[in-house]
Amino acid sequence: MALRDSQSGLVLLVEDNRQIAELVGIFLERQGYSVDYAADGIGGLNLAISNSYDVIVLDLRLPGMDGLEVCRKLRREARKDYPMLMLTARDSLEDKVAGLDAGADDYMAKPFDLRELEARLQALVRRDRHQVSGEKIIVGDMMLDPETLRVTRGGKLLYVTRTGRKLLTILMRKSPRVVSRQDIEREIWGDAMPDSDTLRSHIYNLRQIIDTPFDRPLLHTVKTSGYRMVDLIKERSIGRTAVMPLRAS
Repeated sequence: MALRDSQSGLVLLVEDNRQIAELVGIFLERQGYSVDYAADGIGGLNLAISNSYDVIVLDLRLPGMDGLEVCRKLRREARKDYPMLMLTARDSLEDKVAGLDAGADDYMAKPFDLRELEARLQALVRRDRHQVSGEKIIVGDMMLDPETLRVTRGGKLLYVTRTGRKLLTILMRKSPRVVSRQDIEREIWGDAMPDSDTLRSHIYNLRQIIDTPFDRPLLHTVKTSGYRMVDLIKERSIGRTAVMPLRAS
Protein backbone atom coordinates (compact mmCIF):
# COMPACT_ATOMS: atom_id res chain seq x y z
CA MET A 1 0.00 0.00 0.00
CA ALA A 2 1.25 3.49 -0.90
CA LEU A 3 1.89 6.03 1.82
CA ARG A 4 -0.74 8.72 2.23
CA ASP A 5 0.19 12.17 0.96
CA SER A 6 -1.33 14.78 3.28
CA GLN A 7 -1.62 17.44 0.60
CA SER A 8 -3.00 15.69 -2.47
CA GLY A 9 -4.33 12.38 -1.19
CA LEU A 10 -4.19 8.62 -1.53
CA VAL A 11 -5.83 7.25 -4.69
CA LEU A 12 -6.96 3.72 -5.47
CA LEU A 13 -6.84 3.16 -9.23
CA VAL A 14 -8.78 0.10 -10.47
CA GLU A 15 -8.10 -0.32 -14.20
CA ASP A 16 -7.42 -3.47 -16.24
CA ASN A 17 -5.78 -1.65 -19.16
CA ARG A 18 -2.11 -1.64 -18.15
CA GLN A 19 -1.16 1.23 -20.47
CA ILE A 20 -3.94 3.50 -19.18
CA ALA A 21 -3.15 2.55 -15.58
CA GLU A 22 0.54 3.41 -15.99
CA LEU A 23 -0.22 6.76 -17.65
CA VAL A 24 -2.74 7.73 -14.97
CA GLY A 25 -0.58 6.46 -12.10
CA ILE A 26 2.59 8.26 -13.22
CA PHE A 27 0.69 11.48 -13.89
CA LEU A 28 -1.07 11.48 -10.50
CA GLU A 29 2.16 10.73 -8.64
CA ARG A 30 3.79 13.69 -10.36
CA GLN A 31 0.91 15.83 -9.08
CA GLY A 32 1.66 14.75 -5.50
CA TYR A 33 -0.79 11.88 -5.08
CA SER A 34 0.07 8.45 -3.72
CA VAL A 35 -1.46 5.67 -5.82
CA ASP A 36 -2.49 2.09 -5.10
CA TYR A 37 -3.37 -0.08 -8.08
CA ALA A 38 -5.59 -3.08 -8.85
CA ALA A 39 -6.10 -4.71 -12.27
CA ASP A 40 -9.47 -6.36 -11.58
CA GLY A 41 -12.66 -5.75 -9.67
CA ILE A 42 -12.12 -8.28 -6.89
CA GLY A 43 -8.62 -6.98 -6.14
CA GLY A 44 -9.89 -3.41 -6.14
CA LEU A 45 -12.76 -4.31 -3.81
CA ASN A 46 -10.40 -6.03 -1.36
CA LEU A 47 -8.02 -3.05 -1.30
CA ALA A 48 -10.88 -0.60 -0.82
CA ILE A 49 -12.29 -2.59 2.09
CA SER A 50 -8.92 -3.20 3.76
CA ASN A 51 -7.50 0.33 3.49
CA SER A 52 -8.58 3.96 3.65
CA TYR A 53 -8.51 6.16 0.52
CA ASP A 54 -9.17 9.78 -0.29
CA VAL A 55 -10.64 8.92 -3.69
CA ILE A 56 -11.14 5.89 -5.97
CA VAL A 57 -10.82 5.86 -9.77
CA LEU A 58 -12.81 2.86 -10.96
CA ASP A 59 -13.11 1.46 -14.49
CA LEU A 60 -16.58 0.27 -15.47
CA ARG A 61 -15.46 -2.80 -17.46
CA LEU A 62 -13.29 -4.99 -15.23
CA PRO A 63 -12.48 -8.72 -15.18
CA GLY A 64 -13.82 -10.78 -12.29
CA MET A 65 -16.30 -8.14 -11.11
CA ASP A 66 -17.36 -5.07 -13.09
CA GLY A 67 -17.10 -1.53 -11.75
CA LEU A 68 -20.83 -1.21 -11.07
CA GLU A 69 -20.80 -4.26 -8.80
CA VAL A 70 -17.64 -3.10 -7.02
CA CYS A 71 -19.26 0.28 -6.42
CA ARG A 72 -22.51 -1.25 -5.12
CA LYS A 73 -20.69 -3.59 -2.74
CA LEU A 74 -18.54 -0.78 -1.36
CA ARG A 75 -21.51 1.51 -0.80
CA ARG A 76 -24.22 -0.88 0.35
CA GLU A 77 -22.41 -3.82 1.94
CA ALA A 78 -19.04 -2.50 3.13
CA ARG A 79 -20.60 0.94 3.82
CA LYS A 80 -17.51 2.69 2.46
CA ASP A 81 -18.11 6.34 1.67
CA TYR A 82 -15.00 7.18 -0.37
CA PRO A 83 -15.36 9.72 -3.20
CA MET A 84 -15.51 7.65 -6.39
CA LEU A 85 -14.98 8.55 -10.05
CA MET A 86 -15.97 6.00 -12.68
CA LEU A 87 -14.18 5.58 -16.02
CA THR A 88 -15.80 3.99 -19.04
CA ALA A 89 -15.46 3.65 -22.80
CA ARG A 90 -19.19 4.30 -23.10
CA ASP A 91 -20.78 7.74 -22.95
CA SER A 92 -24.55 7.16 -23.10
CA LEU A 93 -26.95 8.74 -20.62
CA GLU A 94 -28.12 5.27 -19.55
CA ASP A 95 -24.56 4.26 -18.61
CA LYS A 96 -24.08 7.46 -16.64
CA VAL A 97 -27.34 6.94 -14.77
CA ALA A 98 -26.32 3.34 -13.97
CA GLY A 99 -22.90 4.41 -12.67
CA LEU A 100 -24.27 7.23 -10.54
CA ASP A 101 -27.08 5.02 -9.26
CA ALA A 102 -24.51 2.44 -8.13
CA GLY A 103 -22.91 5.14 -5.98
CA ALA A 104 -20.29 6.86 -8.15
CA ASP A 105 -19.83 10.59 -7.54
CA ASP A 106 -18.52 11.52 -10.97
CA TYR A 107 -18.09 9.98 -14.41
CA MET A 108 -15.57 10.34 -17.24
CA ALA A 109 -15.66 8.72 -20.66
CA LYS A 110 -12.51 7.43 -22.36
CA PRO A 111 -10.48 8.88 -23.90
CA PHE A 112 -10.01 11.63 -21.31
CA ASP A 113 -7.57 14.43 -20.61
CA LEU A 114 -5.30 13.69 -17.63
CA ARG A 115 -5.46 17.29 -16.46
CA GLU A 116 -9.26 17.15 -16.37
CA LEU A 117 -9.12 13.87 -14.46
CA GLU A 118 -6.83 15.42 -11.86
CA ALA A 119 -9.09 18.48 -11.58
CA ARG A 120 -12.10 16.23 -10.98
CA LEU A 121 -10.21 14.26 -8.32
CA GLN A 122 -9.11 17.48 -6.61
CA ALA A 123 -12.73 18.62 -6.47
CA LEU A 124 -13.87 15.29 -4.98
CA VAL A 125 -11.13 15.22 -2.34
CA ARG A 126 -11.62 18.88 -1.42
CA ARG A 127 -15.37 18.39 -1.15
CA ASP A 128 -14.96 15.31 1.04
CA ARG A 129 -12.59 17.08 3.46
CA HIS A 130 -14.89 20.05 3.83
CA GLN A 131 -16.43 20.15 7.30
CA VAL A 132 -20.23 20.52 7.41
CA SER A 133 -22.54 21.52 10.24
CA GLY A 134 -23.87 18.64 12.32
CA GLU A 135 -27.32 20.22 12.65
CA LYS A 136 -30.17 18.07 11.33
CA ILE A 137 -32.01 19.51 8.32
CA ILE A 138 -35.75 18.99 7.84
CA VAL A 139 -38.02 19.71 4.86
CA GLY A 140 -41.57 18.34 5.05
CA ASP A 141 -41.36 14.76 6.34
CA MET A 142 -37.71 14.36 5.24
CA MET A 143 -34.74 14.66 7.59
CA LEU A 144 -31.02 14.64 6.79
CA ASP A 145 -28.48 14.15 9.58
CA PRO A 146 -25.02 15.31 8.36
CA GLU A 147 -23.26 13.60 11.29
CA THR A 148 -24.67 10.08 10.82
CA LEU A 149 -25.29 10.51 7.05
CA ARG A 150 -28.81 9.17 7.59
CA VAL A 151 -31.65 10.33 5.33
CA THR A 152 -35.19 9.49 6.36
CA ARG A 153 -38.61 10.32 4.98
CA GLY A 154 -41.73 9.59 6.94
CA GLY A 155 -39.54 7.67 9.36
CA LYS A 156 -38.28 5.36 6.59
CA LEU A 157 -34.50 5.11 6.17
CA LEU A 158 -33.41 5.86 2.58
CA TYR A 159 -30.20 4.86 0.83
CA VAL A 160 -28.86 8.02 -0.83
CA THR A 161 -25.55 8.22 -2.68
CA ARG A 162 -22.76 10.58 -1.59
CA THR A 163 -23.54 13.12 -4.27
CA GLY A 164 -27.25 12.69 -3.63
CA ARG A 165 -26.64 13.73 -0.02
CA LYS A 166 -24.64 16.72 -1.23
CA LEU A 167 -27.56 17.73 -3.45
CA LEU A 168 -30.01 17.27 -0.60
CA THR A 169 -27.84 19.31 1.77
CA ILE A 170 -27.66 22.21 -0.68
CA LEU A 171 -31.37 22.17 -1.56
CA MET A 172 -32.68 21.47 1.94
CA ARG A 173 -30.56 24.18 3.58
CA LYS A 174 -31.89 26.73 1.08
CA SER A 175 -35.49 25.47 1.08
CA PRO A 176 -37.91 26.75 -0.11
CA ARG A 177 -35.74 28.96 -2.32
CA VAL A 178 -34.81 27.99 -5.87
CA VAL A 179 -31.14 27.05 -6.39
CA SER A 180 -29.78 27.50 -9.89
CA ARG A 181 -28.17 24.67 -11.79
CA GLN A 182 -24.95 26.70 -12.02
CA ASP A 183 -24.82 27.28 -8.25
CA ILE A 184 -25.36 23.57 -7.55
CA GLU A 185 -22.66 22.51 -10.01
CA ARG A 186 -20.22 25.09 -8.64
CA GLU A 187 -20.81 24.02 -5.03
CA ILE A 188 -20.43 20.30 -5.76
CA TRP A 189 -17.76 20.21 -8.46
CA GLY A 190 -16.02 23.56 -8.10
CA ASP A 191 -14.03 24.53 -11.18
CA ALA A 192 -14.05 20.95 -12.54
CA MET A 193 -17.48 21.35 -14.09
CA PRO A 194 -19.13 18.09 -15.25
CA ASP A 195 -20.74 17.51 -18.62
CA SER A 196 -24.36 18.55 -19.13
CA ASP A 197 -25.83 15.15 -18.25
CA THR A 198 -24.15 14.60 -14.87
CA LEU A 199 -26.31 16.84 -12.66
CA ARG A 200 -29.45 15.78 -14.54
CA SER A 201 -28.58 12.12 -13.91
CA HIS A 202 -28.00 12.74 -10.19
CA ILE A 203 -31.31 14.62 -9.94
CA TYR A 204 -33.12 11.76 -11.73
CA ASN A 205 -31.64 9.15 -9.38
CA LEU A 206 -32.38 11.26 -6.31
CA ARG A 207 -36.04 11.58 -7.30
CA GLN A 208 -36.36 7.80 -7.63
CA ILE A 209 -35.20 7.46 -4.02
CA ILE A 210 -36.80 10.36 -2.16
CA ASP A 211 -40.01 11.03 -4.13
CA THR A 212 -41.21 8.10 -6.28
CA PRO A 213 -42.11 5.77 -3.37
CA PHE A 214 -44.10 8.52 -1.60
CA ASP A 215 -47.45 10.20 -2.19
CA ARG A 216 -46.11 13.66 -3.06
CA PRO A 217 -42.81 15.06 -4.36
CA LEU A 218 -40.45 17.30 -2.43
CA LEU A 219 -37.87 17.89 -5.20
CA HIS A 220 -39.15 20.26 -7.86
CA THR A 221 -37.71 21.54 -11.13
CA VAL A 222 -38.29 25.22 -11.79
CA LYS A 223 -38.01 25.67 -15.56
CA THR A 224 -35.12 27.88 -16.72
CA SER A 225 -34.27 28.60 -13.07
CA GLY A 226 -33.09 25.48 -11.22
CA TYR A 227 -34.39 23.21 -8.46
CA ARG A 228 -35.92 23.54 -5.04
CA MET A 229 -36.93 21.32 -2.10
CA VAL A 230 -40.33 22.14 -0.64
CA ASP A 231 -43.53 20.50 0.57
CA LEU A 232 -45.97 22.35 -1.71
CA ILE A 233 -49.06 21.18 0.15
CA LYS A 234 -47.73 22.56 3.44
CA GLU A 235 -46.53 25.74 1.70
CA ARG A 236 -49.98 26.34 0.17
CA SER A 237 -51.64 25.67 3.51
CA ILE A 238 -49.39 28.24 5.21
CA GLY A 239 -50.10 30.70 2.39
CA ARG A 240 -53.87 30.30 2.80
CA THR A 241 -53.58 30.80 6.54
CA ALA A 242 -51.51 33.95 6.05
CA VAL A 243 -54.13 35.65 3.85
CA MET A 244 -57.24 34.41 5.73
CA PRO A 245 -59.42 37.43 6.55
CA LEU A 246 -60.20 38.13 10.19
CA ARG A 247 -63.72 37.33 11.35
CA ALA A 248 -65.77 40.25 12.54
CA SER A 249 -66.28 40.23 16.30
